[in-house]
Amino acid sequence: MYLKKSHSDGVTSRLNGIGKQDHESKRKRKMAEISQALTTTPVDVAALRRMAISEGGLLTDEIRCKVWPKLLNIQTDDLLDKPGAALRENNKDYQQVLLDVRRSLRRFPPGMPDEQREGLQEELIDIILQVLLGNPQLHYYQGYHDIVVTFLLVVGEKLATALVEKLSTHHLRDFMDPTMDNTKHILNYLMPIIERVNPEVHDFMQRAEVGTIFALSWLITWFGHVLSDFRHVVRLYDFFLACHPLMPIYFAAVIVLYREPEVLECECDMASVHHLLSQIPQDLPYETLISRAGDLFVQFPPSELAREAAQQQSQRTAVSTFKDFELVSAQQRPDTVLRRRFKEQLAKEVESKAVMARPRSSRFVKLAVMGLTVALGAAALAVVNTALQWAPKIDLQLFP
Repeated sequence: MYLKKSHSDGVTSRLNGIGKQDHESKRKRKMAEISQALTTTPVDVAALRRMAISEGGLLTDEIRCKVWPKLLNIQTDDLLDKPGAALRENNKDYQQVLLDVRRSLRRFPPGMPDEQREGLQEELIDIILQVLLGNPQLHYYQGYHDIVVTFLLVVGEKLATALVEKLSTHHLRDFMDPTMDNTKHILNYLMPIIERVNPEVHDFMQRAEVGTIFALSWLITWFGHVLSDFRHVVRLYDFFLACHPLMPIYFAAVIVLYREPEVLECECDMASVHHLLSQIPQDLPYETLISRAGDLFVQFPPSELAREAAQQQSQRTAVSTFKDFELVSAQQRPDTVLRRRFKEQLAKEVESKAVMARPRSSRFVKLAVMGLTVALGAAALAVVNTALQWAPKIDLQLFP
């Protein structure tokens, strides 16, 4: 049957067309800005960080091959050669790495020929063993291969080895200790973040005695193990590589906060809440959550949460002395005008929310920062500036 197109259908079609054109225009503009930052002498790393954090991240794997090394201060013209067969001989980690890599079939693109996948798995083993051999202070953990395979699939074996080595001695360092003490300590940041934003959810989880172990695999694999869509994984890696090492725990917090209705409707017992939270949804609004995580980092920086997260008075972790990979000396100091503008905008949002929204709990009014997605640019810059402020403070103890 012939159906005459209504006027509204025509309007909708035109609006969709305009939306697509606007999206493509923003994409091209961002690619041009990234290209300009890469060709500047010296490379404008601060601009690259902003691009990695802002909506859409670094857009393509081709761009990631160029930008990820800059974010980690890797010189791509001085990469190690492929290791020889002796790498696997008498290696104490080889058997465990082999078992984990063999179980990693789901991390490779569906439909990839077996021969190609098996070749990549061999490269994955070599990357892990080479990093461990060159850094005997590091200890392999199950889940590490989930991070390494992401870099392998995006940048290839040689560059992935260099990136993973730098990452393992900085962002991932606390996960690679002989014990899980520091990993557990980092997980302790989760509940203080949730409490500051939504005391009702925090108190419910405390009553359920669910703890934070449900987020362990999120944290130590940078969500690579729990997300099925590779596009979402690399988008998060753009974000995490451009930010402070504790940013993954902020992202974990916003996932829990986003699922507030499900959490509060759940049976208030450990088994039920743990089961709910450990099953991470695959259709999350990633850009919104990335924006919220960045905003929360600005609102509640690690230094403000450290005392609550600390289990031992003298405990220190690698993130407590985070240094921005020697890049700070080549960059300008944080722009205080941007930070002030962000705070002013946040204050206006909080005031507006307080008038328009009725709080669910007398203990708090939900932070406007959780809905501050339209101000992603300002939030992204504030996150970058906050991270850079850490860099010169080499002896700063995050944990009292």
